[in-house]
Amino acid sequence: MNQLTILTIDDEENIRNGLADNFELEGYNVLQASNGKEGLAIIAKGGVDLVITDLRMDGISGEEVVQHVTTENPGIPIIVLTGHGSIEEANKAIKAGAYYFLTKPLNLDHLNKIVKNALTERSQQLKIKELQERLKHNQNADDMIGKSAELNKVRAMISKAAPTKASVLITGESGVGKELVARAIHNQSPRKDNAFIVVHCAALSETLLESELFGHEKGAFTGADSLAHGKFELADGGTIFLDEIGEINLSTQIKLLRVLQERSFERVGGEKTINVDIRIVAATNKNLEEEVRAGKFREDLFYRLNVVRIEMPALRERKDDIPLLMHGFLKEFNIENQKNILGFDNRAKSAILKYSWPGNIRELRNCVESAVVMCTKDQISFDDLPSTVRSGCDISAITIPAGITMNEAEKIIITENLALNNGNKTKTAETLGIGRKTLHRKLIEYGIEKEDSEE
Repeated sequence: MNQLTILTIDDEENIRNGLADNFELEGYNVLQASNGKEGLAIIAKGGVDLVITDLRMDGISGEEVVQHVTTENPGIPIIVLTGHGSIEEANKAIKAGAYYFLTKPLNLDHLNKIVKNALTERSQQLKIKELQERLKHNQNADDMIGKSAELNKVRAMISKAAPTKASVLITGESGVGKELVARAIHNQSPRKDNAFIVVHCAALSETLLESELFGHEKGAFTGADSLAHGKFELADGGTIFLDEIGEINLSTQIKLLRVLQERSFERVGGEKTINVDIRIVAATNKNLEEEVRAGKFREDLFYRLNVVRIEMPALRERKDDIPLLMHGFLKEFNIENQKNILGFDNRAKSAILKYSWPGNIRELRNCVESAVVMCTKDQISFDDLPSTVRSGCDISAITIPAGITMNEAEKIIITENLALNNGNKTKTAETLGIGRKTLHRKLIEYGIEKEDSEE
């Protein structure tokens, strides 16, 4: 963890040195300035996490420091110190944007607690800002790869649901990309400039999940050494994505139902009601209707979540998207592993297309990563693929879908046999019972090869 930096601005050297000694013992990095002008110059260089400033100084006053920092460097907490503790001065400093106001002589224990709380809040704000920046610069409105009819149906549902405030339930097998659907909903909504918070419900125990969602007060349970804001608070104004919602226990379901109905809750161990403006998107790989019938999931909560339902198809149901996904992952792992693999040979392509992908997109991604690591040539071969993929497909069988033309069927037969023979045209022509020149002509005719390719 990076060491946090505190800047002290005070015209009394003994106070600056005393504060520096105190905060260095607390594990902070400390910078000092003897006046407001010097302090603002240090802040302008960046890297300051909290400012402690005297109120009355020659030249630029503490109040002016507060006004400047809150305008030019919003988010940096400022604690104002003064030996003249009037209510009027305190109110001015707070109105100008100060985090806290203390009078001298100081109680260092009290000051340390205030600093710790201020820096905790600052850290949470920076995490949210980092998430928002990542979404703006690294996320597109739609990161789902594919052009299949099945995926386009999902996109159509997203475009209808995104502009609304309705809760959305995303269903589908593990690894199909439910989180990408949730992100697309958020990125196409009026909330896109605010936080998108993800909670993996299955990864947390009952106690930890409640604390994660609702936050907790100091002393709420063993180890709760300070106040913690929950994900619902951090998502205020934005979207919260509850992944694997079917894993939440009945006790937490009741509290979640209240948030959906009233948009309010209390922290664990607290009594203060907190109101939030959030949109809830949930996902599950379970059949929640069956869970309701079995008494494992509240019916009223199910209906609150299931306002708009989006079913994400399994990868085996959208095989037209597999080539695009393969090459997208290949590009990613080429960069990551500093390789320049150009593609997949015919036999590897055929094996990947024939495999059933029980782990869906997540399994395909792992498969391509493994193949990139194992590949020593400019193309990924069948032997580079993981053993589960090699043994889990029948590359000797050819599937001809019903309802296609003779030309389309012939193209499939030629392509599959070419792959089976690992691109050997002489063997392929012999297998098909045609001449090599005839095969070459058909490869060009069906767009499998370019016209200027070698005979």
